[in-house]
Amino acid sequence: MLITFIGGGNMATALISGLLDSGKTDLSVQVSDPSEEARTRLQSRYDVKAFSSASEAIMGADLVVLAVKPQVIPLVLAELSGKIEAGQVILSIAAGTTIAAIEERLGRGHAIIRSMPNTPALIGEGISGVVAGDHCQDKHRRLAERVLSAGGEVIWIPDESLMDAVTAVSGSGPAYFFLLTEALAEAGTRLGLSADVSRRLAEQTCSGAGAMLKQSELGAAELRKRVTSPGGTTQAALNAFEEGGFSELVFAAAEAARQRGEELAQQDG
Repeated sequence: MLITFIGGGNMATALISGLLDSGKTDLSVQVSDPSEEARTRLQSRYDVKAFSSASEAIMGADLVVLAVKPQVIPLVLAELSGKIEAGQVILSIAAGTTIAAIEERLGRGHAIIRSMPNTPALIGEGISGVVAGDHCQDKHRRLAERVLSAGGEVIWIPDESLMDAVTAVSGSGPAYFFLLTEALAEAGTRLGLSADVSRRLAEQTCSGAGAMLKQSELGAAELRKRVTSPGGTTQAALNAFEEGGFSELVFAAAEAARQRGEELAQQDG
C-alpha cells in the first residue's frame, strides 16, 4: 500500500512517524514538498522517497494526503487536476477546505475524505474529526482511518456542515487549554508566587488533570465533583467562574471559531 503526503509539515511528519513506527510492513510512504530542506529532513529521518513535484509523487499511490496550508491548497489542486487516477483516495487535512472545493478543482467522482486533526497528534495524542464524500466506500474510510489513527483517535462526523464545529472544539481547543494554563500561572504570580514556581505548578496541574481525565472511566463532570468539597476552596473558585459566565464565554469563543471557519470556507469557495 502506497501513501503519498503532499506537504511535509508538522502534521504530515507526525502521521508519517506514527505510520512507520507501527511496524506495518505493507506500508510504503512518500512525500512531496517544494522545500529542499523539508525533503532532505524527511528522507534522512524516515527513509522515504521525496519529490519536489506533487503530480510526480502521486503516481501509483493508493491514498493521497493533502497536508498543506489552506492558502496553498488551490495551487496544489491545480497541479493535480486531471492527474488523479481512478481508485485513488484523497484525504484532505487542509483546514477550512470543503469537499466541494476539492471536487471543483479535481472533478467529481473521486473518493474524497476531509479531516481535522489537532496538534496533540504530533505526540500521538490527538483526535481527528472525519467526514467522507459521496463517492467513498467502506474500504476508503478504513484506509483514511488507518492513516489518521497514527496521530490518535478518529471520530466520524455524519455531516460536513458540522466540521466547523469540530474545528471550534478540537481543532482550536488545544489553544484554549494552553490559554487557561497561562492564565492560571499568571494568577499564581499575582497571588505572590514566583513566576517559575507558578508556571511549573500550573503546567503540571493542567497536564496531570488531562492525563487523569483520559485514564479515568469517569467523565469530566464527575471528576470535577469529586475534587470539589462543598464550601471548600475549590467550590469558592468554581463559584467565581460561574459568576463570571465561564460556560457562556467558552461557548462564545467556540462559536467565534466556528463562524470564522465558515467564512474561510466561503472565501475558498
